[in-house]
Amino acid sequence: MKISEMEREEYVLPGNTACHGCPSTICLRTVLKALKGRAILVIPACCTSVYMGPFPNSAIKVPVFNTAFASAAATASGIKASLEMQGDDTEVVVWAGDGGTYDIGLQALSGAAERGEDIIYICYNNEIYSNTGIQRSGATPFGAWTTTTWAGKTEHRKDVSEIMLAHGIPYVATASTGYLKDLYEKVKKAKEIKGFRYIEILAPCPPGWRFPMDKTVHMGKLAVESGMWILLESVNGRFRFTGVSRAIAEGKRKMRDLEEYLISQERFSHLSKKEIDEIRRYVQEKWSRLIKLEGEVDAAIAKFYV
Repeated sequence: MKISEMEREEYVLPGNTACHGCPSTICLRTVLKALKGRAILVIPACCTSVYMGPFPNSAIKVPVFNTAFASAAATASGIKASLEMQGDDTEVVVWAGDGGTYDIGLQALSGAAERGEDIIYICYNNEIYSNTGIQRSGATPFGAWTTTTWAGKTEHRKDVSEIMLAHGIPYVATASTGYLKDLYEKVKKAKEIKGFRYIEILAPCPPGWRFPMDKTVHMGKLAVESGMWILLESVNGRFRFTGVSRAIAEGKRKMRDLEEYLISQERFSHLSKKEIDEIRRYVQEKWSRLIKLEGEVDAAIAKFYV
């Protein structure tokens, strides 16, 4: 599929107050096109709740419910229950940043996943609390500068997509601003599945990561091509790599040097060789674990159906 073959109608309107090069607007446009605008968005405190504009106006052409930081998944669950009572099959979609997903909203997210609520939860992960001043979050990678880790974060990030895999929900996927066709197809696939669905998008933030505003899509591609961000999908427990990440896992494509990705952002400009080596070790370990997981899942399914 070509980008030109996507839904033509726009649901994120011009005149919004997002930063130039904002990955959230790029990806939300793509998500709403895949849903053909038939969705209700639940948005906790994040960049989107600001750039959509003040009530009663909105730069988003679908119904939006702005909610408290911690309660997006719970709010979406209630809206979906109400729609089901009315026989309305409109998709309820949480659109949340990593702060409202990895940290403040994790309890409601886990609860909704455990209950099997019929909603789509999408985290656009810019790896920081960008809207409130570029503070570190649970998604911030090791070594990254933020205003609260000015010497570089000393812990590795957690991975909510893997936490969602452990919940046994019917659909988990990751995507990147650099590969919008992949995102579009995953949202379309999620739409056809019932139950709790989780999609996480890497959303490179120009002011937060400190790179030029015209390089957002390039940075999203480089993250995947260097192996720092992995494209994957799990459908009813069947785990697999997708897109460029699949080619890398199968040995059909060589991974780009991780250092090329790191030096493209000023947030990593202070890193020592030892710290870069630690990031490289972490990335290699993650790849090894997921490659092993894909093989184990394939073997288990083959054995189960014999």
